[in-house]
Amino acid sequence: MPCSIDRQSLLARLDAIETAMRDLGLWSLEPPSAEALASQTPFAADTMPLQMWLQWIFLPRMRETIRLGLRPPAACNIHPFAAHSFVGYGLAARPLVAAIRAFDEAFAAWVKSI
Repeated sequence: MPCSIDRQSLLARLDAIETAMRDLGLWSLEPPSAEALASQTPFAADTMPLQMWLQWIFLPRMRETIRLGLRPPAACNIHPFAAHSFVGYGLAARPLVAAIRAFDEAFAAWVKSI
């Protein structure tokens, strides 16, 4: 059965994550240090908060992966960590966490289809 998720839909979901981050005031103009970006820990959790990882590592890499139609090694499962990481923002974080969950689900379907 063909996948109903196309690249444009996935890119739109990434845009939704960015918009939600901006709305929540989590978008930064200052990039993390080269050392922080070089982290090998999942989500670079040892060197930066999740919002920095999303902005400077995840979103650019996912956009490139999707635009080029590359097959990633596995689907993403960021939602549980995001829900935990943004709990301090209360109800204001719901759109961001929902956008991440929507991307996770759509991306998983896309990965299975390619």
